[in-house]
Amino acid sequence: MLWRTLPIALLLAFSTSLMAQPAAMRIGYVDMKRLLDNAPQVIAGRQKLEREFAPRDSELSAEETKLATMRSRHERDSASMDRADAENLRREIDALDRSIKRKRENLRSELKSRSDQELDRSWREINNAVVEFAREQNIDLIVPSPVVYASQRIDVTDQVLERLKGKLGKPVAKP
Repeated sequence: MLWRTLPIALLLAFSTSLMAQPAAMRIGYVDMKRLLDNAPQVIAGRQKLEREFAPRDSELSAEETKLATMRSRHERDSASMDRADAENLRREIDALDRSIKRKRENLRSELKSRSDQELDRSWREINNAVVEFAREQNIDLIVPSPVVYASQRIDVTDQVLERLKGKLGKPVAKP
């Protein structure tokens, strides 16, 4: 008797659990690379960094031009110069070369650090925009890239980009 009622009980339990599931789960996909490349907040951050670091980069470029001129002069005139003058010029060239390399490395390091800060700020805003969009659209799950495959039908990247464009200049909302 138990063997006959067990399959019926299992079938009833399974059908009851199916009825408790939501009717249709909504899933969306977001191409994070495209968001990070095209979000106005990220673009504004890049422009801000370019303005911030442009004077120092120009200064380094001027020093590199000076170094090239000094090297050219040394190659051209070292044979006709006093040995002491040629050595002094060579030391100046070496010192300027080391200084430029040190400044370039410091600039690169500081730019990397500031870029990471700007990206972190933008990342939070982008993430908040994705969450807000999902909640407003009653989307149950947003899958970020990279994925093996996502249909254009569930790609919500453009809608999130529009939301971010509308938020440009507004303060970042706390999650």
